[in-house]
Amino acid sequence: MKAILITFDQAYYERIIDMLEKSNCRGFTSWQEVKGRGSVAGEPHYGSHAWPSLASAIITMVEDSRVDTVLDKLHTMDVETPKLGLRAFVWNIERSI
Repeated sequence: MKAILITFDQAYYERIIDMLEKSNCRGFTSWQEVKGRGSVAGEPHYGSHAWPSLASAIITMVEDSRVDTVLDKLHTMDVETPKLGLRAFVWNIERSI
């Protein structure tokens, strides 16, 4: 089992939820308002007067066999609109209850 942490501009929220559902990734936890700045490019997401946009984050636990599919779909979204910002990070899950 793997955990995928996805951080993204709020504009992606519905698309990501839809993609997870279509990829048979049912469970997730989301944070609607997170702040941050990417390490490569894109606009900061600070929720301030100068940088008004905010980001969101989702963590989902998926079977190993689904990771590449999810990452490929997320990468496609990011390439289509690179200024919005979208990143995903994968971790091994050793135990859960």
